[in-house]
Amino acid sequence: MIKKILIILVAVLLLAYLVYAMFFMNPDENKDLTCKNLRIEIIDTLDQHYLTENEIRNNLNQSGLLPVGKDLGKINLTAIEKKLRENPFIRQVGSYKTIDGTVQIKIYPRVPLLHVFSTKGSYYIDTTGEKMPIPRNFAAYVPVASGFIEDEYAKKKLYEFAQFLQQDKFWNSQIKQIYVEPNGDVELTPTVGDHQIVMGKIEDYKENLDKLRIFYEKGLSKVGWNRYSVINLKYMNQVVCTKKE
Repeated sequence: MIKKILIILVAVLLLAYLVYAMFFMNPDENKDLTCKNLRIEIIDTLDQHYLTENEIRNNLNQSGLLPVGKDLGKINLTAIEKKLRENPFIRQVGSYKTIDGTVQIKIYPRVPLLHVFSTKGSYYIDTTGEKMPIPRNFAAYVPVASGFIEDEYAKKKLYEFAQFLQQDKFWNSQIKQIYVEPNGDVELTPTVGDHQIVMGKIEDYKENLDKLRIFYEKGLSKVGWNRYSVINLKYMNQVVCTKKE
């Protein structure tokens, strides 16, 4: 008995889906409908607010792709999405039409992870590890990396390090600047404490930051955060400090 009910229920749901799909996916069903409204939803997970609905509308209007007033069946959603993906600040786009003549567009902006200042200019590395231009009138509160940085180094090694910082609550709030020396050594500037951190090669960041965290908890908590000018983590199983003069 239960099996028969389940079969009937599945059949009803399948029929409902087919009716829905025929209406929304078949252009002929929509050929006499006009797009009355465009809804743009920007899925800004971190409240960056550097992309605006007006910018998106203007972009579509200038490209001749603004759907409002056009026959719903003739609106090419693929072309709209392709055009919007050309925007260097957009990571993903989705769109669909509704029964009341509305075109709905969902936009997922790119999210900055690290701000890089290199000899080739200034840019962000986003959460996917790709270069991202700096939006106008916008500054992301992310760590800053400067010094002798090549693009591939930024997109791989600095990206991995920045991901680690973001995912660790303590280090995310503690490290604000990263400097890369010509020999590849990395120095860090903390938000708390008047000292520089010589971390060594970036590949050793987990081991060296573990050492530093223990030193913070057992050493600096007793002698004070401003006693040393340099904390050197390059040496195996050691933390070498330089006292302030």
